[in-house]
Amino acid sequence: APEGPARSPENREQSAGAFQKRGLRRALTAAAEAHPGKRLRVFFQDEARFGQKGRLCHRWWLKGQRPPGLCDQRFDWTYLYAAVEPKTGDGFALVLPTVSTIAMNRFLADFAATLAPDDHAVMVLDGAGWHASKSLVVPANLTLVPLPPYSPECNPVERIWLFLREKLMSQRVFPDQDTIIDACCDAWNALVAETGRI
Repeated sequence: APEGPARSPENREQSAGAFQKRGLRRALTAAAEAHPGKRLRVFFQDEARFGQKGRLCHRWWLKGQRPPGLCDQRFDWTYLYAAVEPKTGDGFALVLPTVSTIAMNRFLADFAATLAPDDHAVMVLDGAGWHASKSLVVPANLTLVPLPPYSPECNPVERIWLFLREKLMSQRVFPDQDTIIDACCDAWNALVAETGRI
């Protein structure tokens, strides 16, 4: 049996709202105190799987008829790790073959290397197992802040995945993993190039 009281959807909404109002503010205050003289930047991080299974998207079509579309039943995929700063529209992404602590360590190290010496990033992320692993190596210029459980609505990167899947990655067939990787890179670059999208 699960421990602790069950939460109703109303309580879940309150906890997500409480995080947005108090939890993030508390984390930013703590990071500012721990890193005086540094410019704080708030990033949101997530990862998504893209592959051959693909995804159907919403589209207008004639009433009573199904729109034509491509669908692949193979099972090759890759993962797109991304961190975005909604305030400035800056984003960083890395395509990796798996989700794991090792892959997350690589992402964090590469992301931290892109920050200016006087920057300290507060990275908000979900509660995936590899985000809280004891083997996770967090660079000195990063502070990780977990989202409350079951609150993807607090992470703006979730909307980016929807946009990429709907507009840039749907209705396509990828013959192999290299093609998937290239498509992920092209989609991310198109997203970043579009001013005001992030």
